[in-house]
Amino acid sequence: MTVSSTLRSSLAMLVVCTLAAPVTARAQSAATLAEVDRVMEHYRLDAHIPGMVWGVVKDGKLVHVKGAGVQDIEQKRPVTADTLFRIASMTKAFTALSVLKLRDDGKLALDAPAETYVPELKALKYPTEDSPKIRVRELITHTAGFVTDDPWGDRQTPLPEADFTKYLTSGVPFTRPPASAMEYSNLGYALLGRIISNASGTAYDEFVQRTILRPLGMAATSHHVTSAPAEKRALGYRWEDNQWKLEPTMAHGAFGAMGGIQTSANDYAKWVAFLLQAWPARDGADAGPVKRASVRELAQGANYPGLRVRPGASGRDACRMAGTYAMGFNAAMDCELGLTLSHGGGYPGYGSHVLVLPDHGVGIFALANRTYAGPTAPVWDAAVAMLRAGDLRGHQTPVSPALSAAYAGAVRAFVSGSVTVTNDLLAMNFLMDKDADHWARDIAALKAHVGACDTSSPVRPTGALSGAFTWTCATGRVRGDILLAPTPTPQIQALSFSRATP
Repeated sequence: MTVSSTLRSSLAMLVVCTLAAPVTARAQSAATLAEVDRVMEHYRLDAHIPGMVWGVVKDGKLVHVKGAGVQDIEQKRPVTADTLFRIASMTKAFTALSVLKLRDDGKLALDAPAETYVPELKALKYPTEDSPKIRVRELITHTAGFVTDDPWGDRQTPLPEADFTKYLTSGVPFTRPPASAMEYSNLGYALLGRIISNASGTAYDEFVQRTILRPLGMAATSHHVTSAPAEKRALGYRWEDNQWKLEPTMAHGAFGAMGGIQTSANDYAKWVAFLLQAWPARDGADAGPVKRASVRELAQGANYPGLRVRPGASGRDACRMAGTYAMGFNAAMDCELGLTLSHGGGYPGYGSHVLVLPDHGVGIFALANRTYAGPTAPVWDAAVAMLRAGDLRGHQTPVSPALSAAYAGAVRAFVSGSVTVTNDLLAMNFLMDKDADHWARDIAALKAHVGACDTSSPVRPTGALSGAFTWTCATGRVRGDILLAPTPTPQIQALSFSRATP
């Protein structure tokens, strides 16, 4: 279907529709949220996207949501928080977590050969005689040896299951041996959909509905796009020949596990909030529907890391990220944002992106209805805007009793000038690495430089058995680190005091 190019001018006059967030945004700076909206709306206009919605999830709630443009050009219905968008490859995280749920229930093993659950794979011809068989784990982490299949894989979404079986039986080519490198594969996730069906005895889409979507209250989310009322759906368009053209709506099929979900901002926020509640690890009730520990496994990669540039405007000056594909997410360590889990969704008629910041309890996402117009940059720019404004504060790691006792001993050693006052807290290696006389000399020399110090500052834990501290002194500052040994009672294996320098 082709939409007249005369409508292009009308799109320029669309009114941005501000939505009332279901939860007050008092925890967020109004100025920061205004900047988030500015970044998103500028991207929508510059990328010539008919409609887009974005949301910020924090502390388990959708604290901000806003829509702009229209969900369909013909009727010009404005985008709302309930408008349904296809999220393409952001579906993969649901698939990965479904596999982990089956593992938790004893229905499959990640390290079992994939052919255990998909018999058609027994006929695969591997690229070398010494190639290992594909495991379920390789399919989740895109290390099965299949060739990158964007955009071919997108168009396979409605493939009937019977035809998928014929395809697998006819032989699947490899681009490299399994478990030798990461290469993104929609086919691999389609196979995971088949594994979920065979291992659970339930159709893939129904398993995801029953196991994840319904328990989370995501009633509007489904793999079956046309089952939703037409007035709720964002139609997908591409810009071609100076006019909008409606992309065909693809039904659910064998490749739905790689990118078939349709959802709204209000529904998707529930998923993001569920993911974030898995961090940090803690005692207490685990409400599910999948264990917190299993959710945290989504951040585990396959040991094929690479250096990445942070997306967005700050990427030119930001430190490089070490990242890899984990399970349904790209996992990377950012020196300012901490652990990041992100994924884009590119699809005929749609583009989307999500960024989950487990260290801060924050998630940001955006959904759009133009072919492959993934709003990656503005999502990351929004996160950086929140960081710069001080709205990302991070989880506070509690000080363990062991670290507290050891830190008190470190303070006594510095104040007295001798580590011997803490002999009962020193591990067997401590005085072997530097004897008491050298410790006394070094502490005295440091005190001569910085003068009297206020040692009342608390230790900043970096774990249950390690921490850092800073003391303000008369003529300088002292920075220190403390590391405990893996012994049954608290013992210090390493300790440092040094003068802070610019």
